[in-house]
Amino acid sequence: MLLNLFGILSESISSLAVFNYITLRAVLATLTSLSIGLLLGPFMIKKLASLNLEQSVRNDGPQSHLLKEGTPTMGGSLILVSLAVTTILWADLTNRFIWVTLLVTLALGFVGFYDDYKKVTLKNSKGLSARWKFFWQSLIGFLAAVYLAISVSVINNSEAWELFKSWLVFDFKNLPIQANLIVPFFKDLSFELGIIGFIFFSYLVVVGSSNAVNLTDGLDGLAIMPTVLVAGALGVFAYVAGNVVFSKYLLVPYVPGAGELAVFCAAVVGSGLAFLWFNAYPAQVFMGDVGALALGGAIGVVAIVVRQEFVLFIMGGVFVIETLSVMLQVSYFKYTKLRFGIGRRILKMAPLHHHFEESGWKETQVVVRFWIITMMLVLVGLATLKIR
Repeated sequence: MLLNLFGILSESISSLAVFNYITLRAVLATLTSLSIGLLLGPFMIKKLASLNLEQSVRNDGPQSHLLKEGTPTMGGSLILVSLAVTTILWADLTNRFIWVTLLVTLALGFVGFYDDYKKVTLKNSKGLSARWKFFWQSLIGFLAAVYLAISVSVINNSEAWELFKSWLVFDFKNLPIQANLIVPFFKDLSFELGIIGFIFFSYLVVVGSSNAVNLTDGLDGLAIMPTVLVAGALGVFAYVAGNVVFSKYLLVPYVPGAGELAVFCAAVVGSGLAFLWFNAYPAQVFMGDVGALALGGAIGVVAIVVRQEFVLFIMGGVFVIETLSVMLQVSYFKYTKLRFGIGRRILKMAPLHHHFEESGWKETQVVVRFWIITMMLVLVGLATLKIR
């Protein structure tokens, strides 16, 4: 019933000519999600605390983090509520990209919610087993990748359904040029992925970005601000990709309907900033997997739709290096333990932000410096719009 009410309100808003402008709705989406988050934040934090949904801190983590024990977690639910309500209110609900992005975000959020719930109820920082978490992420990522392979190739869901039916009988048609993998900074350089390649690569982007944001979420405010910056920049790419004039001028693949994702990205920005209000050091609430997995998947899907996966890799450099630090640390430890009998480490502690903490940096120093790095990388990513 509540969803129907929002749908009616959304239709009423869209019927007014002034609200046909994506840019205006993007601004209003930012303000709306920010307002919802700021208003609901205190209530949700109290509710999480009353339900004893409190953070369990790893015993093998930095000793300074033991003081965070007992801080309410699962605050990412605040982001998802304000994001979902705002998207339904201001976005065009007939747009196929809005729905696939929102559904992937909420589905990954549910996986994170269950993981967080197990952590707080069992008072165990491990939560859902890595195998099951990866399984559900993979299932969501694969289904999203299949749909995106179809939807970026056509202009509406009717054509998408016809294309999907042809695939069911193994009539694999070549994807159009806008489905190619675009290489930034080069005017004509792109790679034809093919149907299988597109699905596989898109799957990696969704699952990889989801896990990358989750690994980065280890300090107060560390993950949310880079997510806000990257989402804001992807909103610009979405607007350009969905505009036939701008996409042609800037040599960006034209994807009909992609422009509407600018509204979704704006909602991410507003809800993220609202969450940062409460998550800034010292945090009143932690994001938890419910927010980190969802937001990572969200920016991954948007990057796929606007055909800027490499640019996401650049702008989300902090997420990438955090993920690589964990992979290298684990791999090197296993290799040296097998080779020498004793596991050795490259970093003092992984992910990378903990290494800097162990090296003497204050938590706030790590966070702000990672923010600055992300700002610079986002500017580099935006520069690819013009430098080709």
